[in-house]
Amino acid sequence: MNTLSFFNPRFTSDLFDVIDRNFSDIASAGETHLASPRVDVSETKDNYALEMELPGYTENDVEINLKDRVLSIASIQLKDAKDKKAENADQDKTYLIKERRTCQFNRSFTLPEDIDSEGVAASFKNGLLTITIPRRAETKAMRIAISA
Repeated sequence: MNTLSFFNPRFTSDLFDVIDRNFSDIASAGETHLASPRVDVSETKDNYALEMELPGYTENDVEINLKDRVLSIASIQLKDAKDKKAENADQDKTYLIKERRTCQFNRSFTLPEDIDSEGVAASFKNGLLTITIPRRAETKAMRIAISA
Protein backbone atom coordinates (compact mmCIF):
# COMPACT_ATOMS: atom_id res chain seq x y z
CA MET A 1 0.00 0.00 0.00
CA ASN A 2 1.35 3.46 -0.88
CA THR A 3 1.86 6.04 1.80
CA LEU A 4 1.43 9.78 1.76
CA SER A 5 4.30 11.58 3.44
CA PHE A 6 5.00 15.08 4.67
CA PHE A 7 7.39 16.94 2.41
CA ASN A 8 8.28 19.29 5.25
CA PRO A 9 10.55 17.36 7.65
CA ARG A 10 9.33 19.40 10.63
CA PHE A 11 7.98 17.03 13.27
CA THR A 12 4.71 18.06 14.92
CA SER A 13 2.81 16.45 17.72
CA ASP A 14 0.31 17.44 20.34
CA LEU A 15 3.16 18.45 22.66
CA PHE A 16 4.42 21.00 20.14
CA ASP A 17 0.87 22.26 19.57
CA VAL A 18 0.53 22.90 23.33
CA ILE A 19 3.84 24.76 23.38
CA ASP A 20 2.78 26.82 20.37
CA ARG A 21 -0.57 27.76 21.94
CA ASN A 22 0.98 28.77 25.26
CA PHE A 23 4.04 30.63 24.00
CA SER A 24 2.65 32.28 20.87
CA ASP A 25 1.85 35.39 22.93
CA ILE A 26 5.57 36.18 23.05
CA ALA A 27 5.24 37.45 19.47
CA SER A 28 3.72 40.91 19.12
CA ALA A 29 -0.08 40.99 19.00
CA GLY A 30 -0.42 42.28 15.44
CA GLU A 31 2.39 40.24 13.94
CA THR A 32 1.70 37.95 11.03
CA HIS A 33 3.12 34.50 11.72
CA LEU A 34 3.28 31.09 10.12
CA ALA A 35 0.56 28.64 11.06
CA SER A 36 0.10 24.99 10.26
CA PRO A 37 -3.53 24.06 9.60
CA ARG A 38 -4.48 20.51 10.46
CA VAL A 39 -5.06 18.06 7.63
CA ASP A 40 -6.95 14.77 7.46
CA VAL A 41 -5.68 12.40 4.76
CA SER A 42 -7.65 9.38 3.64
CA GLU A 43 -7.50 6.85 0.83
CA THR A 44 -9.84 4.55 -1.02
CA LYS A 45 -9.12 2.12 -3.82
CA ASP A 46 -9.92 4.93 -6.31
CA ASN A 47 -8.41 8.07 -4.78
CA TYR A 48 -6.66 9.96 -2.00
CA ALA A 49 -8.37 12.85 -0.21
CA LEU A 50 -6.94 15.71 1.85
CA GLU A 51 -9.25 17.79 4.03
CA MET A 52 -7.86 20.97 5.58
CA GLU A 53 -9.74 23.21 8.00
CA LEU A 54 -9.35 26.86 7.01
CA PRO A 55 -11.85 28.94 8.99
CA GLY A 56 -11.97 32.55 7.89
CA TYR A 57 -10.40 31.83 4.51
CA THR A 58 -12.08 31.77 1.11
CA GLU A 59 -11.11 29.95 -2.06
CA ASN A 60 -9.41 33.18 -3.20
CA ASP A 61 -7.09 33.17 -0.17
CA VAL A 62 -5.54 29.76 -0.90
CA GLU A 63 -3.21 28.56 -3.65
CA ILE A 64 -2.70 24.88 -4.55
CA ASN A 65 0.16 23.63 -6.73
CA LEU A 66 1.23 20.15 -7.85
CA LYS A 67 4.68 19.61 -9.33
CA ASP A 68 6.73 16.41 -9.44
CA ARG A 69 4.28 14.65 -7.06
CA VAL A 70 4.68 17.42 -4.44
CA LEU A 71 1.34 18.98 -3.50
CA SER A 72 1.71 22.47 -1.97
CA ILE A 73 -1.11 24.33 -0.25
CA ALA A 74 -0.39 27.92 0.83
CA SER A 75 -2.17 31.06 1.86
CA ILE A 76 -1.86 34.01 -0.50
CA GLN A 77 -0.09 37.05 0.95
CA LEU A 78 -2.45 39.68 2.32
CA LYS A 79 -2.45 42.91 0.34
CA ASP A 80 -0.91 46.01 1.95
CA ALA A 81 -4.15 47.97 1.56
CA LYS A 82 -6.07 45.33 3.49
CA ASP A 83 -3.46 45.38 6.29
CA LYS A 84 -3.48 49.19 6.52
CA LYS A 85 -7.28 49.24 6.67
CA ALA A 86 -7.21 46.78 9.56
CA GLU A 87 -4.53 48.84 11.38
CA ASN A 88 -6.61 52.03 11.06
CA ALA A 89 -9.70 50.25 12.42
CA ASP A 90 -7.66 49.02 15.42
CA GLN A 91 -6.57 52.58 16.33
CA ASP A 92 -10.14 53.41 17.40
CA LYS A 93 -10.41 50.63 19.95
CA THR A 94 -8.50 49.08 22.81
CA TYR A 95 -8.45 45.30 23.00
CA LEU A 96 -8.96 43.63 26.36
CA ILE A 97 -8.22 40.22 24.84
CA LYS A 98 -6.75 39.69 21.36
CA GLU A 99 -6.20 36.03 20.50
CA ARG A 100 -6.92 36.05 16.76
CA ARG A 101 -4.06 36.89 14.45
CA THR A 102 -3.45 37.12 10.75
CA CYS A 103 -1.85 33.79 9.87
CA GLN A 104 -0.07 32.57 6.79
CA PHE A 105 0.61 28.93 6.09
CA ASN A 106 2.39 26.67 3.66
CA ARG A 107 1.98 22.87 3.72
CA SER A 108 3.56 20.43 1.28
CA PHE A 109 2.99 16.71 0.80
CA THR A 110 4.91 14.18 -1.28
CA LEU A 111 2.31 12.07 -3.06
CA PRO A 112 2.64 8.38 -3.97
CA GLU A 113 3.62 7.32 -7.47
CA ASP A 114 0.18 5.94 -8.36
CA ILE A 115 -1.59 9.32 -8.63
CA ASP A 116 -3.29 10.67 -11.74
CA SER A 117 -2.10 14.28 -11.67
CA GLU A 118 -4.45 15.30 -14.51
CA GLY A 119 -7.56 14.50 -12.45
CA VAL A 120 -6.78 16.38 -9.22
CA ALA A 121 -9.77 18.45 -8.05
CA ALA A 122 -10.28 20.86 -5.15
CA SER A 123 -13.39 22.26 -3.49
CA PHE A 124 -13.88 24.78 -0.71
CA LYS A 125 -17.03 24.86 1.40
CA ASN A 126 -17.73 26.25 4.89
CA GLY A 127 -14.04 26.69 5.68
CA LEU A 128 -13.11 23.14 4.64
CA LEU A 129 -10.72 22.68 1.71
CA THR A 130 -11.06 19.22 0.13
CA ILE A 131 -8.55 18.00 -2.45
CA THR A 132 -9.30 14.76 -4.28
CA ILE A 133 -6.41 13.00 -6.02
CA PRO A 134 -7.43 10.06 -8.23
CA ARG A 135 -5.29 6.95 -8.36
CA ARG A 136 -4.18 5.33 -11.60
CA ALA A 137 -5.30 1.78 -12.16
CA GLU A 138 -2.65 -0.73 -11.23
CA THR A 139 -0.95 -2.42 -14.10
CA LYS A 140 -1.57 -6.12 -14.01
CA ALA A 141 1.09 -8.68 -14.76
CA MET A 142 0.68 -10.28 -18.14
CA ARG A 143 2.26 -13.22 -19.83
CA ILE A 144 4.29 -12.44 -22.93
CA ALA A 145 4.48 -15.06 -25.62
CA ILE A 146 7.89 -15.87 -27.07
CA SER A 147 8.00 -16.01 -30.82
CA ALA A 148 10.45 -18.28 -32.60
